[in-house]
Amino acid sequence: MSNDPLLQPYQLKHLTLRNRIIVTSHEPAYPEDGMPKERYRAYTVERAKGGVALTMTAGSAAVSKDSPPVFNNLLAYKDEIVPWIREMTDAVHDEGAAIMIQLTHLGRRTRWDKGDWLPVVAPSHQREASHRAFPKKLEDWDIERIIKDFADAAERMKAGGMDGVELEAYGHLLDQFTSPLTNELDGPYGGSLDNRMRFCFDVLKAIRARVGDDFILGVRYTADECLPGGTGKEEGVEISKRLKESGLIDYLNVIRGHIDTDAGLTDVIPIQGMANSPHLDFAGEIRAATNFPTFHAAKIPDVATARHAIASGKVDMVGMTRAHMTDPHIVRKMMEKREDDIRPCVGANYCLDRIYQGGAAYCIHNAATGRELTMPHTIAKAERRKKVVIVGAGPAGLEAARVAGERGHEVVVFEAANDPGGQIRLTAQSERRREMISIIDWRMSQCEKLGVTFHFNTWAEAETVGAENPDVVVIATGGLPHTDVLSKGNELVVSAWDIISGDVKPGTNVLIFDDAGDHAGLQAAEFLANAGAKVEIMTPDRSFAPEVMAMNLVPYMRSLQKLDVTFTVTYRLDAVEREGNQLIAHVGSDYGGVAKQRTVDQVVINHGTIPLDELYFELKPVSSNLGEMSHDQLIAGEQQSVLRNPQGKFQLFRIGDAVAARNTHAAIYDALRLLKDV
Repeated sequence: MSNDPLLQPYQLKHLTLRNRIIVTSHEPAYPEDGMPKERYRAYTVERAKGGVALTMTAGSAAVSKDSPPVFNNLLAYKDEIVPWIREMTDAVHDEGAAIMIQLTHLGRRTRWDKGDWLPVVAPSHQREASHRAFPKKLEDWDIERIIKDFADAAERMKAGGMDGVELEAYGHLLDQFTSPLTNELDGPYGGSLDNRMRFCFDVLKAIRARVGDDFILGVRYTADECLPGGTGKEEGVEISKRLKESGLIDYLNVIRGHIDTDAGLTDVIPIQGMANSPHLDFAGEIRAATNFPTFHAAKIPDVATARHAIASGKVDMVGMTRAHMTDPHIVRKMMEKREDDIRPCVGANYCLDRIYQGGAAYCIHNAATGRELTMPHTIAKAERRKKVVIVGAGPAGLEAARVAGERGHEVVVFEAANDPGGQIRLTAQSERRREMISIIDWRMSQCEKLGVTFHFNTWAEAETVGAENPDVVVIATGGLPHTDVLSKGNELVVSAWDIISGDVKPGTNVLIFDDAGDHAGLQAAEFLANAGAKVEIMTPDRSFAPEVMAMNLVPYMRSLQKLDVTFTVTYRLDAVEREGNQLIAHVGSDYGGVAKQRTVDQVVINHGTIPLDELYFELKPVSSNLGEMSHDQLIAGEQQSVLRNPQGKFQLFRIGDAVAARNTHAAIYDALRLLKDV
């Protein structure tokens, strides 16, 4: 048996967990009609196959109709969920893992215009900033109804074969009762801590009465809201002790912070550029104070940190949730002494930010996550070895090289720059995004193990490619900044890339026109403001930096607001002209009727990229498919068989930004779903 602390079994009541690593509850937003159907099941089972001890589903499953699925939650209030749960639990158990589910009533953390359009309910009329719904203050019959709903839902989950249920308290209705900031009730459920905790204990008692003692029951709760007037650390320790002493639960899952704002949520679940495991020591204090089984997860992205969490006795089970979205096979690779092969979580938070924007969770650099029904986590060998030439060593090109290498092909990569990485190497120059370079480093490491040949500082021409006698050519050359967007004065502007790379000296009074809404505009603004420039960011959109999304926006705003950057929405830069040593920026609006001017000394444009596609079009006439890709075959997971030029010697494809400006995930997904069938 291994002496690795992470690989030791743990006894939780009657349940033996095979190691110390868990996937904590999270809602990937894969349900269909509120049910965990095939896609949801495949995603969950993959982590069980990978060796995790316990996977918790849902984040969280709704117990009542007035807790509508604002995150596309599972609907635990429906009887029809039981057979779907049973199929999932049976499949997970077959892989040797335990499985639990998280139940909740969202309280005010949802919207009234979702689901059945019922009023949002809470123990006060106070609106949550993030979801903006003004709640109805709960009445006695609401409380009685919701307690019963929790018990009904737990009974359904036990009938579905779950090993246990975790109640989601923090930020949700249970916590809204406990926190003095959000509980304005009188009588038995408001006022003193005894009263504020009564609802939680009534729910726990009702559940325990239904499911019995041979069922794991836990609570994920905040032991310190980090808010003036909220639940503080001292009271949080007391809450923790009372939860243990109730005899109703089997473990604590500790959180520190609040999630009612984007900024608060980001501190609870930190993203890249923020400290790893910021609340681990706090969780350890709760465990020491209670001497009770304690779980915890919050940006524990790597095995070394997880191992420390267990070896130091801070927690009993360590959550690596986003890490398992990046690589579901972490434990298996540990057991096989292949920790170097673990795909690293880079904290980009593409997964969570998509959920909070109403989409499904995807990992920025594992395009198979959430697509287990169509995309492989382990690449199968090809029946015939081919010669694959790839031009470009950015994320698309490197993923293409990795997948083709895993297929067993001979792979050659040409890259014009000194180093791999493309736009990721550029974005990683920013301290807050330096973790992004792991997307490149991991792929380079994998490619080297697979014997991929790289030619750096090589500008590939048609003759260069032809000399390799390839069977398949993949153009992954990316794009170049598109700044030719004005009616006049395009020659007077610079790109956001120019600023980030340091190729252009910062101005002192700068207008950034951000029509892409991605990281580059904000990175340029931060660089300029830190250099002492007066900066205004202007966008024609009604919302700011929409491609960056909520949680990723938080660190930027904290920095840029302190630097007194001005943010201007719904205005469009139309033209620029020179006047002496200054620039006159002419500003209009898509809404019409506006003509303004700005006098600045530098104008920066962020408007995406234009494909660098000359080589593709040069090779197109001599390819067998004339560059055509069958979308039907791509989607169906079949080999590309288009033949438009029988004299052509190779198939030709292009992927990523060499096709059109998109993002890192799209580039990697392009490569995976094309090359897995080559």
